[in-house]
Amino acid sequence: MRPSRAAVTVGSAALAAALLLSACSSGTTTGAQDANEKVTLTVDLFGTFGFKEAGLYDEYMKLHPNITIKQSDTQDEGQYWQALQTKLAGGGGLADVQGLEVGRIASVMQKQADKFTDLKTLGAGDVNDGLVPWKAAAVKTADGKVLGAGTDIGPEAVCFRTDLFKEAGLPTDRAELAAKWATWDGYLALGKEYVAKAKPGNAWTDSAAGMFTAEVGQQKVRYADESGKAVHDSSPAVKTAWADATRLVADGLSAKLPQWTPEWNKAFSTGKFATLSCPAWMIGYIKGQAGDAFAGKWDIAAGPGKTGNWGGAYLAVPRTAKHPKQAAELIKWLNGKEQQVKLFTKQGSFPSSTGAQGEIKSVKDAYFNNAPIGEIFSEAAANMPAQVLGTEDGVVGKAFTDALGEVERTNTAPATAWQHALDNVKKASGN
Repeated sequence: MRPSRAAVTVGSAALAAALLLSACSSGTTTGAQDANEKVTLTVDLFGTFGFKEAGLYDEYMKLHPNITIKQSDTQDEGQYWQALQTKLAGGGGLADVQGLEVGRIASVMQKQADKFTDLKTLGAGDVNDGLVPWKAAAVKTADGKVLGAGTDIGPEAVCFRTDLFKEAGLPTDRAELAAKWATWDGYLALGKEYVAKAKPGNAWTDSAAGMFTAEVGQQKVRYADESGKAVHDSSPAVKTAWADATRLVADGLSAKLPQWTPEWNKAFSTGKFATLSCPAWMIGYIKGQAGDAFAGKWDIAAGPGKTGNWGGAYLAVPRTAKHPKQAAELIKWLNGKEQQVKLFTKQGSFPSSTGAQGEIKSVKDAYFNNAPIGEIFSEAAANMPAQVLGTEDGVVGKAFTDALGEVERTNTAPATAWQHALDNVKKASGN
């Protein structure tokens, strides 16, 4: 992500131990810190990365008895990003490890590179070796600095409620559904069939924002072109996704739930919506929100186009981190092939490691009716475009999804809401 200089001072014994640890493989590190040095590493994330839920922190602390990991997290990435900007501007309050969403990476690399530490200076310069090329390239500067460790990527599918489908007389066979919604037109058509038969108050999907984000995620060029020029106002990908998302609202298929809000979270265990545009990382989120009582009521099928990327993240070490060396060792271990396999198997976070991808194709998920998640998401990942990342991707995406919320919840005309989105992008970024 960003350039930097490493600022770390340790005693010679601790340095030797740290070098020994960095030489260990991701699956065999055995705790090489100074036995007298007790370190609490702070990790600040958004959404559900799954490290804690999959038991990786506990495993790491067992391997390194002198390390304690404390994680803080914010469900809404937009709120997280705003708080992070405040901390970066002030220089205080930052964790040893900060999560960064893929839509923010170009902005960080071009505007805030000096706020983060070059992992090469911390013994973790090879942290992204073996990842899909575009994932690693996004956080490497022109002069070779490595400013972040790639975690997951977000190949897309559709998650659906089998019990609600059965009540409405719709099929629940994954292959049959994937054929019916092979296109977004097919997805909307089946949605109209569903709401005509479902109980009142039972919508087809959670929000227009979710569908819009999934659809634009299927295109290489979305908000900026390959020269870096902002094209969100003329992009065919954005215009088509906007038209489809507003049609979703007009047809009465949306539950009109703002994503990442308490009411949205609660709806995972009610009948408010029957389908959800579902990147791989959403699996862990659904499990956390719906709980054990809904195991088997959720399932997964290949989505429209059987492709797309929504989200994915990086881990970075701020320049002001209290324990930069130990932080780099932690994120290198978390990013290892073995750990990425465990994350997908337990949480659904799809690996960016090509080696890990080769080991998860047969994985099924009992919570989702033994859905072959390895097969479904691997196919989507194989078809995934290497997206052009613009410096304002996060700003632009939020502007359009907020505007779709206006269409849903205040009956704003689509054309008016579209202009509001453009105005808000200009206010926030000048583009």
